[in-house]
Parts: sequence; C-alpha cells; structure tokens
Amino acid sequence: MGVRKRLAAEKRKEDLKSTAVAKLVNVPTSPRKMRVVADLVRGKEVMLALNILKYNAKAPAARLEKLLQSAIVNWETKSGDKIDEGKVYVKLIQVDSGRMLKRLRPAPQGRGYRVRKRSNHVTIVLDSVANQPQSAKVAETTTTEEAK
Repeated sequence: MGVRKRLAAEKRKEDLKSTAVAKLVNVPTSPRKMRVVADLVRGKEVMLALNILKYNAKAPAARLEKLLQSAIVNWETKSGDKIDEGKVYVKLIQVDSGRMLKRLRPAPQGRGYRVRKRSNHVTIVLDSVANQPQSAKVAETTTTEEAK
C-alpha cells in the first residue's frame, strides 16, 4: 500500500473513532418519502432532531426517531459519557434504495401493470459539534438568530 493510501486510511479510522453509526435496512417505505423526513434533521443538533421527528406526522418519522435513538446509544457506548445539550449533531443521514418487490396488478383487456414496492436503507452518523465544519456552524447560528 502506498503512503498516500495508508495516510487516507488512517485518517478515515481516526474519523470513525469520533463518530457513531446506526443503520436501518430494508425499511418498507419508498426512499422518496423517507428522504423528505431525513432532510428535516440533517445537520441538526441531536436533541432538536429528536423533537422534530417526534412531532412530525409523517409515517417514516417514527422509524427515523427510533434509529436516531439507537445512534445516540451507540454514541454513549463509544464515548463513555452521556449526550449533553448541543454537543452532538447529525453529521450524515443517508437514504439509499433497497430491494424492490415486483408485483402484477390486473389491468384492462387482460393486461397486467407492474407494481414496484420499494424499500430503503438508512444510515445515520453522529459526530461531535467540535468536529463540525465552520460553514455548517455559521448557517446553524444564523437560523437560530432569525427564529428569535
């Protein structure tokens, strides 16, 4: 392995030490519907994200809330301390397409229309606010100041 690859691999390992990951696989919701809810909490502080998901009326919000709680437990296990207000944020929330069940629906004149029942995979990564990029911190503070 070359020096550049080794250094990049070591940097990735260091980054993984300060983050917590939780995954949800084969969720029977279309990725498009899940992304709408995921976009609400991306980049937010963890407790704020939990409140957003708890009071959201959309069906995927309950599944994401449970996944976020799992990521919080993973964070507490990895770091060894409780999550304080404003210390941890949702670094990455990624919704990918999962398996697709293909069914046939009866259609006029003896035909069959294909119905694709989609599913998705969701990955949440939590990170410390100290590691958050400066541009995201500035955007977050301006939105909170505008809310006041």
